[in-house]
Amino acid sequence: MTSQLYAICFNATEPAALARFWSGVLGWEPAGGPGDGVALLPPDGAGFRIRFLPSPVPKTGQNRAHFDLTSASPQEQRRTVARALEFGGSHIDVGQLPEQGHVVLADPDGNEFCVIEAGNKFLAGTGSIGALACDGTQEVGYFWSEALRWPLVWDQDQETAIQSPAGGTKITWGGPPLARKTGPNRLYVELEIPVGADREAELGRLVSLGATRTDSGAGDGGHDGVLMLDPDGNEFRVRGARAQVSRA
Repeated sequence: MTSQLYAICFNATEPAALARFWSGVLGWEPAGGPGDGVALLPPDGAGFRIRFLPSPVPKTGQNRAHFDLTSASPQEQRRTVARALEFGGSHIDVGQLPEQGHVVLADPDGNEFCVIEAGNKFLAGTGSIGALACDGTQEVGYFWSEALRWPLVWDQDQETAIQSPAGGTKITWGGPPLARKTGPNRLYVELEIPVGADREAELGRLVSLGATRTDSGAGDGGHDGVLMLDPDGNEFRVRGARAQVSRA
């Protein structure tokens, strides 16, 4: 059985503080459970969670991935920006043009994100997190489409995007050139192997699709799981299935 998207993880200097920021911006509730660290659950309980994990490594360059937040109206875009600033976010310049409608911000740990203007048709119906927008090659888009068995919803001019058959947040890759990697990615994907699935067979499937396994994977796939790299060298982890955690 195919691994499922379990979480988008942030390596954070202060995980609890960063979780409070994103909880305030998104309105997602905290979740707790053994080995789960600081996490947020989406309002409907479906889809992925966001996890915040401690890291002593400071941010040294622009992230290869960021959230694109959606807006239903110009007023909602302004409210989202105001809420982010209230909780400790800041305006940043990453080369955006004045005529572009999205607003570029950073969270308190320096992670970039965008608040997209109303009327963006590509992100229509995706939810509050419209996309995890990534630097990435066409090859890596194809890899993740096969890895998650999510169909391609965009494949043009080396740009790709995938989306779960159930809808929700898209994952997009903008094609080359890629941002220079300055260390472990601060945002990364965590997969979960379904209950009853053959763990080694699934890890082997990911390798056959182009992933690289970077550790022995000894043990039972605890909360850190197995560290792997996708074809662009981005870290992701594969964990064993766990019981549902309760809302805090």
